[in-house]
Amino acid sequence: MTSPRAGSAPKAHDGAGLRPGERRLHPVTPFRRAWAPLAVVFGWAVHDPDQTQRQLDRLATTTLLLALAVLVPAAALYGFLSWWFTHFSVTESELRIRTGLLFRRTAHIRLERLQAVDVTQPLLARIAGVAKLRLDVIGVDKKDELAYLGQSEARALRAELLARAAGFAPETAHEVGEAPSRGLLRVPPGMLAVSLALTAATWVTLLAALVVPALLWLATHNLWTVLATALPLLGAAGARSVGRFAAEYDWTVGESPDGLRIDRGLLDRAHETVPPGRVQTVRIVQPVLWRRRDWVRVQLEVAGSSNSVLVPVAPRALAEAVVTRILPGVTVPAALSRPPRRAGRCLPLWWRGHGLAVTETVFAARHGLLGRRLALVPHAKVQSVRLTQGPWARLHGLASVHVDNGAGGTVSARLRDADEAADLLRAQADRSRTGRRAAPPDRWMA
Repeated sequence: MTSPRAGSAPKAHDGAGLRPGERRLHPVTPFRRAWAPLAVVFGWAVHDPDQTQRQLDRLATTTLLLALAVLVPAAALYGFLSWWFTHFSVTESELRIRTGLLFRRTAHIRLERLQAVDVTQPLLARIAGVAKLRLDVIGVDKKDELAYLGQSEARALRAELLARAAGFAPETAHEVGEAPSRGLLRVPPGMLAVSLALTAATWVTLLAALVVPALLWLATHNLWTVLATALPLLGAAGARSVGRFAAEYDWTVGESPDGLRIDRGLLDRAHETVPPGRVQTVRIVQPVLWRRRDWVRVQLEVAGSSNSVLVPVAPRALAEAVVTRILPGVTVPAALSRPPRRAGRCLPLWWRGHGLAVTETVFAARHGLLGRRLALVPHAKVQSVRLTQGPWARLHGLASVHVDNGAGGTVSARLRDADEAADLLRAQADRSRTGRRAAPPDRWMA
């Protein structure tokens, strides 16, 4: 007896009927999906506005009203049917999502391969009291999602899926509820605003918005050319900062048995989980304008996940305390060894920004003289180790060691002494094998 494959569906109970255990999305969903046909028409109009204007001029008012009377009901019917033919259910081993009007598709998501279940609420969804459930699955780049569910239903389903992924029995998983969370860090809005103002990219864009228009004025003396250049540059600088402020507003990190939880957002709220055991590399970033305040930003590389920021800005001590929670047993090295002085012949001045530290649990490498980036790779997450040596580095007895992680990223210790690099290569291979054998299983709520 075989189960149906993705892309096909059994004939029994096909169509409008629900199978046992299946549920539909929230009734507000058709309104969201009804916009798809209207968006196609709007996109065509924006793509060629001149042609659109000519076509509208040829049509009479009565014809336009008739077209509108047909288009709006058609869009509403499409939204309703797409919602009516979308079902989902949770079985003993998987989450099934059936979709499609003419061509049916069934997605089978194995629960043991779930590594994150995030709840997101765009602004209009918050007003309507609904939420979107996004599913992060190992080995799949594109996230499956259930949009939309009632807010309480989304959180209850998320808790059930996490419990099932953790190994709870199906009959008790729905009774587990959402695991309790203990707050670790909250980013004050004032600190976030100051950090964005002290970001070099913001100042570079503002400087370009002042310098480039001034040079154009000297060259052309055309006010419209200056305005056409200055306004987009100013808008880009403002949009970048305002967009990050809205996305990272009220950033809160909490610890729970199913991982570190992140709640964030001013207009669109997001409730994310950093999957335990899947973090391959942690990067502690310190822009040059943050160094006086000793603020840092913590970024992640997670296998098969798009979660990339753990802490947008925080004092170093507080950020490092959060790092120890996401990488248990790892301590951020306080001192790193620089390359030998002859490395300055290969990389003048900037060689001083490189550093290396290898502890019992982590491979740590730093680069950057002004803005600094420190990368931490647990030995158990190292997939391969490489040594490279160009002709100029070979002439000065230098080499670089690169470690690759399971998320496709690389951390490099550059410009090390050649003998040190060779010893590091052999020792790191042994540490990685030992670390993988001693690493605990990647289980939720373990």
